Amino acid sequence: MGKVKAQISVSLDGYIAGPNQGEEHPLGEGGMALHEWAFKLSAFQQAHGREGGEGSENPSNAVMEAAQANVGAVVMGRNMFGPVRGPWDDSDWRGWWGEEPPFHAPVFVLTHHEREPFEMDGGTSFHFVTDGVESAMAQAEEAAGEADVAVGGGASALQQCIAAGLLDELLVNQVPVLLGGGERLFDNLAAGAATFELADLVEGREAALDCVCKPEDPTSDASPHVLHDGSRDVGIVIE
Repeated sequence: MGKVKAQISVSLDGYIAGPNQGEEHPLGEGGMALHEWAFKLSAFQQAHGREGGEGSENPSNAVMEAAQANVGAVVMGRNMFGPVRGPWDDSDWRGWWGEEPPFHAPVFVLTHHEREPFEMDGGTSFHFVTDGVESAMAQAEEAAGEADVAVGGGASALQQCIAAGLLDELLVNQVPVLLGGGERLFDNLAAGAATFELADLVEGREAALDCVCKPEDPTSDASPHVLHDGSRDVGIVIE
């Protein structure tokens, strides 16, 4: 079995999406600024079926390549899948990504409302899970086999995975923007809900800090840099 990993861009004030998310603003107002650094990377462009972008000259490209590598299934929240709320009824919403989404693997969407699964071009299929994050993760791990499971947004899905101890690795891309509101990565978590050790730190060309964090090993005698439950801690770990 592979590992469970998540990769997310976070503003200096701790938000992973801006306020007023909806079909007009999928990432909330101002939220697109969190990902401008990624749009320039060849790893991002290739994942979306395009050519070009910055390669080895940008340290963040290797970080993105590692995050995207060996993914056999994806877990995401309904908020990441789309703006539709409540029962699906006759909604024909099939995601933000067109007829060939960039996942190329089964995607398990957390929701309170049943919906039949469907397949799309390029190997992506969407499955809707109504019995909680543990069930979604179990289904994703079975589908992934020996490959990794990637956890997407939104904030609630990531918080549920952190609280349940389901993550093996969290990649935080600290981006030098202020959003002033929206969805915070580390909200709704009790004190001590998780403790991470800093496994790697990369300074990107856009002044983003790509921080790879892993759950702290309680049996280790080492004294790693520790990230507790605030994204501000990530921003100050610079050596």
